[in-house]
Amino acid sequence: SELLARSLFACGISTVLQTTLGSWLPLVHIPSFEYLVPAMVLSSHLSLGASMDRNGTAVASVCPAPHCIVAGSWAAPLREVSGAVLVSGLVQLVLGLSGVCGWAARHCGPMVLAPSLSIIGLSAYKEAAFFCSTNWVVALLLMLLTVTFSQHLGSCCLPFCAWPQAWRGSIEPPVPTLRTFSVLLPFAGVCIICAILNHLHIPWESLHLAMAQLSWANSSFHAPWVRIPYAGEWGWPLLTPRVLAVGIAMAIGCSMNSVGCYVLCRRLLRAPQLPPDACNRGLCTEGLGSLLAGLLGAPGGTAASIANACTIGLTQTGSRLSVQISALACVVLGMSPRLAGLLTHIPLAVHGGVLCVTYAVAVGTGISYFQYADIDSGRNIFIVGFAMFMALLVPRWFGTALSHLATGWVPLDLLFLSLLTAPVVLTGSLSFLLENTVSG
Repeated sequence: SELLARSLFACGISTVLQTTLGSWLPLVHIPSFEYLVPAMVLSSHLSLGASMDRNGTAVASVCPAPHCIVAGSWAAPLREVSGAVLVSGLVQLVLGLSGVCGWAARHCGPMVLAPSLSIIGLSAYKEAAFFCSTNWVVALLLMLLTVTFSQHLGSCCLPFCAWPQAWRGSIEPPVPTLRTFSVLLPFAGVCIICAILNHLHIPWESLHLAMAQLSWANSSFHAPWVRIPYAGEWGWPLLTPRVLAVGIAMAIGCSMNSVGCYVLCRRLLRAPQLPPDACNRGLCTEGLGSLLAGLLGAPGGTAASIANACTIGLTQTGSRLSVQISALACVVLGMSPRLAGLLTHIPLAVHGGVLCVTYAVAVGTGISYFQYADIDSGRNIFIVGFAMFMALLVPRWFGTALSHLATGWVPLDLLFLSLLTAPVVLTGSLSFLLENTVSG
């Protein structure tokens, strides 16, 4: 509850900055998947019960705050992950202020955007399947309702949604209600059904052993109603060579993900091409959000939400005001760990159903960019096929390799491992390199 509240607080402030000073796109900031892989790579090199000093001697980690919620064995690893988030925010600020992000976005043609957006959507299929596996009936019900409301009944207008305008002497056209709320209504309805089943003590959810223990621990923990997060409450983030390496990998992955999210949102809104300076400003606001998250001790930074951008394609509505209201809600939840803890009771199958529907829009949007290129060209076929195949192959190979990557220096190992296990980084790098170097 404490970690979630701090992440939501930073994401709310970062979202406000994005919609007012950044790219001005209606995008919500969340702790992205791109922070997860480097954080897990770093955590795999950290011991749970001890941390290493500069001489390599194992020392016990001490909880830094008087009433620290984090157990002592988790204090030092969490501070290192927060340090990596802090470094990623600094790197994103440098990339935004230097104009590198805008320059790269200007050189991204259809042969870069098509495979990159497609892989961004496909990269979440493992998590979506894992969440749905807790109860496929619940996940399929949510997907069925979302598809029906957004596609089959998208033009359905309810009569009570039209109201007269006295000063104009006319009546506003009715709003396509089911399409506008095609994600919210199924989400709320399925959550209510799950709550009723849970209240009746009907066994319907099959959790993994680790997830069941986590749920039990969260339900038995009494978080405070109000606690305003501040920097250094759990100790300041640790900065070590391996933290710097992982932070750089986080920044590169999240920057590529965010640029793809900007393009995706613009495409779904049918807006003009985003100027380079808007991309630079957007990346700067994300860097500021990650800086705040790292100082607060959150285990993840802030990045533009792919799922939120894809929701625009389902609802066909994009409003900065609604995003700013959601940002305010995130800030309020961030100041109340007890309220933030309620979000942990959302069934995993519901999360899986939402991921299945929203990330499918990202895959389809990426495929739609093929219309702007000669897909019959042997050059273009090779670029798309090679970039996407290697993005799926290399992470799989590192996940099943018998020997670990070893260059002789641990920070360099962590940097390469974090980058080579991120499909978005591989697809974006390979397609960008081939598109701008292969003639044709």
